[in-house]
This record gives sequence, C-alpha cells and structure tokens, in this order.
Amino acid sequence: MAQRHLDPTTPLASPLEGPAPTGDALADYLRAQATEFLRALRLHRETGSGAGASEGSADAARALRRSARRISSSLHTFQSLLDTDWCEGMRPELAWVSGTLAMEHAYTSRLERLLNALHRLSGSTAFPAQPAGATASAKAGAPGQTPSAPDRPTAPAKAGTPGHTPSTAPAKTGTPAHTASAPERGNLTVGAAKAGALLDRQLNLARTRAHSTALQALGSSRFHAIADKVAVLASEVPLTKAAGTTDLRPLATAAEGRLTDAVAALPLLTAGNPYNASALVHGLSPDTVPHPQDAPWHQVRLLLRLHRYAREALRGEPNGNAVVDLRLLSAGQALNRHRDASEAAAAAAQAARTPRIAPATAYALGVLHADQRHEVEAARFAFQQCWQKETVGTS
Repeated sequence: MAQRHLDPTTPLASPLEGPAPTGDALADYLRAQATEFLRALRLHRETGSGAGASEGSADAARALRRSARRISSSLHTFQSLLDTDWCEGMRPELAWVSGTLAMEHAYTSRLERLLNALHRLSGSTAFPAQPAGATASAKAGAPGQTPSAPDRPTAPAKAGTPGHTPSTAPAKTGTPAHTASAPERGNLTVGAAKAGALLDRQLNLARTRAHSTALQALGSSRFHAIADKVAVLASEVPLTKAAGTTDLRPLATAAEGRLTDAVAALPLLTAGNPYNASALVHGLSPDTVPHPQDAPWHQVRLLLRLHRYAREALRGEPNGNAVVDLRLLSAGQALNRHRDASEAAAAAAQAARTPRIAPATAYALGVLHADQRHEVEAARFAFQQCWQKETVGTS
C-alpha cells in the first residue's frame, strides 16, 4: 500500500497529542512488522532468487529489509518495555539480515550512479553494458537518467588531489552545466571509457559476491532461527509486566532528542553553502579510510530513521499505511543521497589506486571522485535547507 503524504504546509498532529499510546500499541506495531517480514519471505521464496529471479524477488528482498529495520529500531527505542535478553539477542540478528540483503542493491546502485556521472561529465556513451542481473535502470548512458544535481566542475588529475576549489560562483539546481575547456574534455573522454570498464569489473564482482552471500545467508540455519523468532513475534510480543500501562511517548521523545543533539553538532552553517570548498579539500584527502567528516552525517541519518519509526509506532500505523511528514521524508532523502555520494566517491578513489592504470583513466577517476564529493556537499546543503525549514515550521 502506498504511504499517505502530507503537503509540507499541512499541520501534522503531534504523536504527543491524544490518548497515551502504551505497550499494547507497540505490540500491535511489532506484530504488523513481523507479519510483513513473513509475507516478504514467502514472496521471495515464490519468485525465486537465482540467476533468473524476477523483479518480484528484488521487491521481496526490499520488503524484508524494511520490516527487519523497523523491528530492530523499535527494539532499540522501546527496549525498556520488552524482555531484555530477547531484545539483545534479536537486534544484532535483524541488523545482520538487513545489512546482508542490502549489499547487492548498494553495489548495483553505486555502479549506476558512477557510470551516469561519467557519462554526464564526459559526454561519452562508451560504457560497458550492465549484466543481466543488474536492474534495467542501471544501464550506462541510458536516456532520461541525468541526475537531478547540477553538473560539477572538474577536478585535479589524480583522485585524492587536495586543493580543488570551484573557479566560478555556485550554480543553482537546474542551471546549465559548466563548460570544460576542450583539452580537459578530450582527456576526460579518453579515460572515461576505461574508467567505466574498470568500475564495471570491480563493482559487478562485488555485486556478484554480495548476491551469493545473500543467497547463502537466506539458506543458513542462522536465518531460519531468526525467521522462527519473527514468526513467534507475529503472535506473541515479549512485553514486560509494566508495559501495558507505560506511556510510549517519553521514549519516543528521547529518540527525537538524540536526533536533535546530533544535528546540532553538525556544521550546518558551513553546509549552508551549496559548494563548500573547504570541506571539499578534506573530502579529496588521499587517506584510504572514510573521512571523519562523513561519519556524523551518517549517524544523523540513522537517528532520523529511529525517530521516524518511533513516530510510526506511536501512531499505530504500519509502514504500508503511514502518514509521512514530508519534511522528515525530505531530510531523510537528502541524507540518503549524502551516503550514496560518499560511498561512490570512495569507490572511485579505490579504483584510482588500481596498479598500472593509464594516466587518462586515473584522471577520469579523479574527476569522478571530485564530482561525487561535490554531490556530498550538495546533499548536506539540501539537508540544511530542509532541516532549517522544519525547525521554523515547528517553532
């Protein structure tokens, strides 16, 4: 069922208003999510999961991840109302299921993002075709797939070269792309095809391994044990004796407070610039580990998800029929783009470290890395704009 979206100007009734939801509401929510998990598992088995798996199998895997995340998040937020040993045993197992099933989709989306960016930056269509196991939308150079973010200026010749600062004023979304000089465009076009082929090999290999890992996980005794526990949860929720009369709202408010504190620690003033050259210099660091600048934003993304799911539990609305606050939804989408661009930049930098690649290939990967770090900054700007609007609207 589709979610019901509210217009950003429509007042959203606070979950803190009305009768106090208690542990019984939490039990109903967990039972609904457990039922969704079992329904998705049955659909996944019916649609197949091998090389000839249908789109229904991918949809079932996504539904499995969604329900597993919601159950795990509810156990985190409302743990004091549930059996402690049971929660501590279930949460890491559900996180394992969600994380394992997410990897294949993540590699497919990352390859699509990087190939589309190469096509946008170079104007070349000479990219490898996607394998049969990839989604149709992941074909490189397909028409109509230009990302919504504006084109970025090109970068230094090597991935990880610091000091790149845009030479012109920031462009607003939807404005014409920057025009590179003819030599730069020619060098980028020469290396783009080989860079695309290198990324295709590396990420498709990772995707294939993730697919095999997911299949092994779904057939393992560990997963069957989790499915058995979820089946029990669909009919019996291990609430504490006091849960039936305990108000859920203070626990949900605490989750919101953790999110607010984490957002307050972000450099939102700096993120108010759509192209943050200072942050980009750090983002182009040759260090092979993820830049510590990204970690707080990833943490906010997780805390925002916990907050959204806590609101769902308080309203007693399963994810298929939930009223969605578009401000929170937009903030979450911006943070998802931030995560995707950050991981894509890391993949481009990793590919640029491949031994004995041609200078033109390294140059194309350097430009790609810089482009994705610009996307990171654009996503931070989008979140800052959305969050400030939400704060003003709720003050």
